[in-house]
Amino acid sequence: MSTIADVAARAGVSKATASRALSGGGYVSTETRERVQIAARELSYVAHSSAMSLATGRSLSVGVVMPSLHRWFFAELLTGIQEGLLDAGYDLVLYGLQEGSSERARLFNEILPRRRLDGIIAVGIQPSARELEQLVRVASPLVGIGPYSEGTSAVSIDDEGAARIATEHLIDLGHRDIAFLGGQEDAAARALGDKRRLDGYRAAMIAAGLAPEIRHAEGSPTTPGGYEAGVRMLGDRQNRPTAFVAVCDEAAIGGTIAARRLGLSVPTELSIVGIDDHEHAEMFSLTTVRQHPHSQGLAAVELLRDQMNDPHAAPVQRVLPSELVVRSSTAAPR
Repeated sequence: MSTIADVAARAGVSKATASRALSGGGYVSTETRERVQIAARELSYVAHSSAMSLATGRSLSVGVVMPSLHRWFFAELLTGIQEGLLDAGYDLVLYGLQEGSSERARLFNEILPRRRLDGIIAVGIQPSARELEQLVRVASPLVGIGPYSEGTSAVSIDDEGAARIATEHLIDLGHRDIAFLGGQEDAAARALGDKRRLDGYRAAMIAAGLAPEIRHAEGSPTTPGGYEAGVRMLGDRQNRPTAFVAVCDEAAIGGTIAARRLGLSVPTELSIVGIDDHEHAEMFSLTTVRQHPHSQGLAAVELLRDQMNDPHAAPVQRVLPSELVVRSSTAAPR
């Protein structure tokens, strides 16, 4: 079995340089890194994680904190994070814990502070629970994914802008009675992105002179939540809106199902716009504002590696683009 000393000898470098080249930790020139990697492949060398940790002083593990593992957005995000970490030679340590749970509180208070991790990627940090402050105290390089960062590096989309684009699309079609579907009024305590999407809808309505028409059908940002909120609002025949801007595609799909069960045609009697471009959006012909969670995951890993290589570097806020995708769930009001 080949050792790191064999790889170093074949590449003509020291063992420390060979370790840095294979681990990605510390500076190694591109030419030297390629030479070491070729030598490792020729010798069929596979680095043992414990040995690499001793050589580099790193655990070669990155912690990823998520509020959910079964929803599409988080699954796509995790795929991108995993791809980026594997390419960089890091193990992924996953914590999927629901917001507000006692297990999540224990993770931030007890588990992460004593866990040896080279970095942390945190998704959907809760402002109200002071989670960001707790993560900063862990003293590991940190990158957030979502709108709440407060002085740390983060990747996000413009949530307010995405909802504004969705609302303006409906206004341009001639809709005036437009309601916001899903999310909670107090979402800033937890899902800050949902709160900003609600703000974007309200801003677009006010700018168009439609402030009296602003309405919000509260519900969880899920398909069942969108369905329940949609049934409540659409069940009132005298006060039905002609269009919904949904907090996310899952809520939009739930609202579509609610409309159809109530005998309403989409888009003839009700137009619906989502945010995400969920994997089922095409199936429901859903007009949506597309974001790219897989790309957000890759970008978060890139920012984290920059932080690990230069812990004193200034935080970077990377806002990824989103764009309107028009399908057949929207039309001019009848």
